[in-house]
Amino acid sequence: MSVALGKLLSLGKESVLKQRSVFFSLAFKSSGRNPICSIGSLQQSFQRHYRSKPSHGIGRYRHLLPPEVPQKRKNHVEMKEIDPGTEHQYGTLNVVMTGYDVSLVEHYAQYVHRLCNKLSVKVVESYAMPTKTVELVLAGDHGTKVRVDGHLTSHQRVVQINQLTATFTPIFLEIIQNNLPEGVHLLVKEHTEEDFRIRLKVRPELDELRAKLQ
Repeated sequence: MSVALGKLLSLGKESVLKQRSVFFSLAFKSSGRNPICSIGSLQQSFQRHYRSKPSHGIGRYRHLLPPEVPQKRKNHVEMKEIDPGTEHQYGTLNVVMTGYDVSLVEHYAQYVHRLCNKLSVKVVESYAMPTKTVELVLAGDHGTKVRVDGHLTSHQRVVQINQLTATFTPIFLEIIQNNLPEGVHLLVKEHTEEDFRIRLKVRPELDELRAKLQ
């Protein structure tokens, strides 16, 4: 029984293989291609083409961003319009602090700035003015010999505020005066065009060239 069953199984396998070979031969004949070439074409169809191509644009993000608009270069600094104020509130005011100790002047200017923020007083800007140096000169007994005894450097900070009401102004001034440190001079004045001009560096050669061009 076992010998007969083995023969039957072997015959079944041979028949299945013959059917497969006949099917592939008919398929290749109908397509009109050589079996070897067709196998190569199948292999080529399954190749990964992206490996043979260069990776253009991978990892780049500049093209995703909006185009940058070139900023116009300012030829000169323009002065902002000065607020004249109204009947019930002041316009643009400058709180000027001057002293010989830069640490005291700087810390007091920061205190005034923080105080304005806490009291809802509008701060336009806060800036430092150029330092000024003064020579101390001593004369002799008869006024013939003069010698330099020392130098004094003064530092100045300005906190520019706006829209300060007339009713709150005395309270604000009293607070900053009570907390004024020794050695610091305080001045509150209206902002003018001359105050803006002082901040700019004087260059007479440019003024002469502008006068010639005009």
